[in-house]
Amino acid sequence: MTHDTVITGARVVTASGATQCDIGIRSGQIATLGSELEGHEVIDASGLIALPGGIDSHVHISQPSGPGIEMADDFTTGTRSAACGGNTTILPFCLPEEGQTLREAVTAYRAKAEGKCMTDVSFHLIVKETDPVTLGQDLPALIQAGYTSFKVFMTYAGLALSDRQILDVMAVAKEQNAMVMIHAENEDAIEFLRDQAERAGETGPYHHATTRPVPVEREATHRAISLAEIAGVPLTIVHVSNGEATEEIVRGRQRGMTVFAETCPQYITLTAQDLDRDGFEGAKYVCSPPPRSSDEWPKIWAGIEQGAFDLFSSDHCPFRFNDPAGKDAAGARNTFRNIPNGIPGVETRLPILFSEGVMKGRISLERFAAITATNHARLYGLFPRKGAIMVGADADIALWDPCITKLIQQADLHHGSDYTPWEGFEVTGWPVRTILRGETVMKDGMPIGAPIGTHLEREAPDVLL
Repeated sequence: MTHDTVITGARVVTASGATQCDIGIRSGQIATLGSELEGHEVIDASGLIALPGGIDSHVHISQPSGPGIEMADDFTTGTRSAACGGNTTILPFCLPEEGQTLREAVTAYRAKAEGKCMTDVSFHLIVKETDPVTLGQDLPALIQAGYTSFKVFMTYAGLALSDRQILDVMAVAKEQNAMVMIHAENEDAIEFLRDQAERAGETGPYHHATTRPVPVEREATHRAISLAEIAGVPLTIVHVSNGEATEEIVRGRQRGMTVFAETCPQYITLTAQDLDRDGFEGAKYVCSPPPRSSDEWPKIWAGIEQGAFDLFSSDHCPFRFNDPAGKDAAGARNTFRNIPNGIPGVETRLPILFSEGVMKGRISLERFAAITATNHARLYGLFPRKGAIMVGADADIALWDPCITKLIQQADLHHGSDYTPWEGFEVTGWPVRTILRGETVMKDGMPIGAPIGTHLEREAPDVLL
């Protein structure tokens, strides 16, 4: 039986195990796992590791960012960067602009992505209004159309919802069997601390971190879980940055709650001191929640190793540094309040975790596959089509060379930003080939071919990870 493509010689890894076998691909899907397979194209992957193509379920691309501010990545550069980092699917957020309904926002956002994607994409919704049209018509209709997850915020003016509003949104999620994602930081507490800092003249980038301390996140995490308990819905807490918030998640589970948790590379490699670099350099590291002290790193690692975290995402939210439409926005040098919030990271997410986790013996390859691909697919309604190397799944595969040691450098990356927060960070292990539905879209660090990515409709979340 001849295949379109056969990958030979690789160690094949899934979330449930690893083996040495050939991968036979036909019509964009994995048709056979076996030995001595025949194919029109044979890829010799001897010495390489075949992993499920990465799924980054937390990225921001072409998202409205305020007057005069432009995100550094559109779907061309964002998905190109993702593919070059070993990813085959990304899930960005659809944010309605002022006066735009949720359904109008989805239509406009899909138009931005059409024909431009090097990876497959699917959109989370952002719910910032709780009017009858949004909750009674648009949100239910979009969930039924395959947009089965949405995010609500407990911080940011214009986005933050009250507890009652969050409960109203959760009620729709329960009725429609959708997943609620929550950005858990207490906006009132942040505003109180911001006002204090500005009165004291503490306005540099570092004070973005001091005005969003651990208790702000811990309290909101506890409250979000309590609200989900009241509403009777599963919940995903995104970008958890510290041990105390992690403990709230573990306690929620011990009470019987279905709570999922996500963390990111910045919370195991960067610190608040990075925001205190000379001049305006600290603005490069402004994101929310902010990086903490290095004392929090082992607590996050413990969560990754022991299962408190189900997902490892990038929270890729790129702005250019030397740009008045980016980090150097009007007023940004006067106060941290005006610095656009977010860092690039979709291309470096997987190499950082592979190097710091797998190569340093903290996690197994199987655990790596689970928290970078399989769990994302299951939690967000893409499994078994995505997230695993198994017969019948899309042939989304990343081939990794575990022997490559290199420094992360902006000059080598493919995003639209003009910097990386990990400049000079040494990693061991790097993806050398990314295969999307059987087609190579990256080889030896370079994107290949036309954009073949498609939009994916999703099923209900699998809450039995």
